[in-house]
Amino acid sequence: MKRIKTTSRYFEQILGVAGSFLSIISGSFILLIQSGGLEGNSFIALLAIAGSFLGFASSFYINRDVEYAGVGFIIAAILVLIGTTQGIVGALLLLTAGISALFRK
Repeated sequence: MKRIKTTSRYFEQILGVAGSFLSIISGSFILLIQSGGLEGNSFIALLAIAGSFLGFASSFYINRDVEYAGVGFIIAAILVLIGTTQGIVGALLLLTAGISALFRK
């Protein structure tokens, strides 16, 4: 019987979930606290929250198709970075997960 060597993707899953969680917190902070004034940046906060949900979906999809999940992580990091200034840490975690998913064998 031939053994197939597989790479564990727990590192990308942990980074993706942590980055998405931090991004949801920062997007919710902007949506609930800062958009009460005259700034009107609720669309951008919703964009960051949508990016964090894409990060969650990519972290659960990574065991099926690594390339699509890696691209999803990178797109989520871009959306979070555009949407929030407080979500830089979450965006960096998502970007690290995406790059690691694409280039790690």
